Amino acid sequence: MKVLIVEDETVAYTNLKRMLHDLNLGVEVVGNTESVIRTAKWLEESQDTIDLIFMDIHLSDGSAFKIFEIVDVEIPVIFTTAYDQYAIEAFKVNSIDYLLKPIEPGEVARAIEKYRKLAKQDIRKYLDLLPRLVQRDKYPEKILIPFNDKILPVAVTNISCFYSSEVKTVVILKDGTSIPYKKSLEYISQSLDPHLFFRANKQYIISKDSVNNITIWFDNRLLIVLDVELPEDLYVSKNKAAEFKQWLAD
Repeated sequence: MKVLIVEDETVAYTNLKRMLHDLNLGVEVVGNTESVIRTAKWLEESQDTIDLIFMDIHLSDGSAFKIFEIVDVEIPVIFTTAYDQYAIEAFKVNSIDYLLKPIEPGEVARAIEKYRKLAKQDIRKYLDLLPRLVQRDKYPEKILIPFNDKILPVAVTNISCFYSSEVKTVVILKDGTSIPYKKSLEYISQSLDPHLFFRANKQYIISKDSVNNITIWFDNRLLIVLDVELPEDLYVSKNKAAEFKQWLAD
């Protein structure tokens, strides 16, 4: 089993690595990252080389939860933390495992055993819970978008919509700029303020401030016109029309 340790304290990293070796559980530590940005870059490039991540939630440049805004994490995570009531309650609610510092060898062994007992469907369910930890009590004012060799901070107030096709997902800004975004609409809809953004259909999540006008279509669908040009017409189904109008009026 190959693991990545995300930890910005040298002593904590060294101790955990030694525990994993001494427990003789067949675990190989293949990397260590100490910041949100470096971890996101490492996962973008090498995520398919590991099986499990040990991740401290307090890193040198901010909360580890920010990592999940930048990159889709497809590997189970065992969080490590000093006493942090918010984090512990979040992990309990979402059935995500965590290790409380100072970490004990027996707890590490228990966490590894729990991981090994997970079936594929359990791992998928486990991963689907991770976005719920991102901005749990406060919706983000900006999203971080990897673009070429940079990470672009984009204010949500500058976003008109998110559009997904069979090929890719993009963020369309109010000036008409379209930026590729490697997140699913399901993930995006969970992470944004539902008072500001609405999942209109399978292709679009739209900003309330960007709605210009609405046309009632012949089959009681709604044709929505935004403040930017769209790749294809945007319709809200008859079944969602009432919900959409209520959202727009709130």
